[in-house]
Amino acid sequence: MAFLSTFFSRIASKPHLRRPFRASLPPGPTQPPRSGASGDRLLAWSRGLVPFAVAAGAALAFDLHPVAVPSLCDPGIDLRVGGKDSTELVVKGARREAPEEFIQELKDFLQDNLTVDYEERRFHGEPQNSFHRSVNVPDVVVFPGSQDDVQKIVAACNKYKVPIVPYGGATSIEGHTLAPHGGVCIDMSLMKKIKSLNVEDLDIVVEPGIGWIELNEYLKPYGLFFPLDPGPGATIGGMCATRCSGSLAVRYGTMRDNVINLQVVLANGEIIKTGSRARKSAAGYDLTRLLIGSEGTLGIITEVTLRLQRLPQHSVVAMCNFQTIKDAADVAIATMLSGIQVSRVELLDEVQVKAINIANGKNLPEAPTLMFEFIGTEAYAREQTLIVQKIVSEHNGSDFVYVENAIDKEELWKIRKEALWACFAMAPNNYEAMTTDVCVPLSRLAECISKSKQELDASSLLCTVIAHAGDGNFHTIIMFDPEQEEQRQEAERLNHFMVHTALSLEGTCTGEHGVGTGKMKYLEKELGSGALRTMKRIKSVLDPNDIMNPGKLIPPHVCI
Repeated sequence: MAFLSTFFSRIASKPHLRRPFRASLPPGPTQPPRSGASGDRLLAWSRGLVPFAVAAGAALAFDLHPVAVPSLCDPGIDLRVGGKDSTELVVKGARREAPEEFIQELKDFLQDNLTVDYEERRFHGEPQNSFHRSVNVPDVVVFPGSQDDVQKIVAACNKYKVPIVPYGGATSIEGHTLAPHGGVCIDMSLMKKIKSLNVEDLDIVVEPGIGWIELNEYLKPYGLFFPLDPGPGATIGGMCATRCSGSLAVRYGTMRDNVINLQVVLANGEIIKTGSRARKSAAGYDLTRLLIGSEGTLGIITEVTLRLQRLPQHSVVAMCNFQTIKDAADVAIATMLSGIQVSRVELLDEVQVKAINIANGKNLPEAPTLMFEFIGTEAYAREQTLIVQKIVSEHNGSDFVYVENAIDKEELWKIRKEALWACFAMAPNNYEAMTTDVCVPLSRLAECISKSKQELDASSLLCTVIAHAGDGNFHTIIMFDPEQEEQRQEAERLNHFMVHTALSLEGTCTGEHGVGTGKMKYLEKELGSGALRTMKRIKSVLDPNDIMNPGKLIPPHVCI
């Protein structure tokens, strides 16, 4: 038995003997047959010894030490980066130059829709709205115009084992579009066609590059809209990839509730559809929900069928102020428990309101504030407004006002949507924003926000709080100078505090922004190692060459 223990330990210590474990999957359509039969014979021989070792151990009841076995981990990088207990800002990766013949193969069919210009590559490799950075940028940026282009790009990447990073509206916050391993950035901005609108079925089929704002402009004359409203500039493909939501999620659900079907190019170049246009189905595994939120790690979305809603007949927007942020959160909870079907419940702390005043020339009361939207018939919307006004008065609320004029309502939601930019108006020009994104059960929201607010107020950094209070999701915007290591560490400490506070209250580290590189380090505590190993197994089967947005979502320390 000592011989067997030594034998397996030696295999585990030699990378060239571990490769057959990763390459043991059947070759895909574009994957060349493997060579190295001697390695396979060694693998088969070692497997044959496993039953013998188990049987001998059971029969003789030996006290064996655990044997190191070959495992599938992300190779070539420091496993602490992005993983458990990581405090790194810059995402590292193992990069090799994209072969010239590979780039030429792409040029042959993409022609001018490809660039290797450094400035363009740097622009695509540095997030526009995120403090996350990478040591590398993409080797090439491509602009597919069709699903056929995407299929050819992915097949070529799989053939040459070149990493892929999908790129939508560049609004992601957690480093989803970083290229730590170089490779190909697939910019989907040319794929923005509306393929079919089915008014009677309340659905629409679109390409992934269209933005939610321009989609709603198209739908408005039909009396329809798509109800998810993340940050301005977000595209449908990116919204699917990150499983986003927005302020209307309390009424209409998140992206997973509003996507009916997807078409996706898998890592081997195969195109699949995940469903039909039927509103419900019990046909097989729910691949739609598997791919929504997969952040480009399992495939590239090339077509989306979305569920639509009728534009409300009438809406009322109300605002009110509170002495404490806990009082405001308590009213949000009480409103939801009352059974009133609000379409929005947004909470802003006094610092955020001050930022809005400075940036927009407003004179709003600088106190914790709730914003509501009620929809339905004119009578029903007003009735809901009056009920909530009564709830507010019972919880130390004041200055309850509401508007029904379309221009006034649009102006109020516009300043809410531009809250992040308002924070930049309060900070020096070189400052960056760390935006947090925790979500807790609704009953724990007041407790979570109160604890977080105490910590934020005690910090030397400028911090604001914004919440989608109707579903327990809240953000803080922490402004810091990236050149000052002390400030960066303080911002990270505050983020860490809020995440662990949320997890201790049975919440999540990300309600809507996704994982990317920034939230990987919290996933094991939230989900457990078993769930992460299951995710890794799914990815290793669908993407055996690990080309699909590598270094994202699944922590690098997870092994199978």
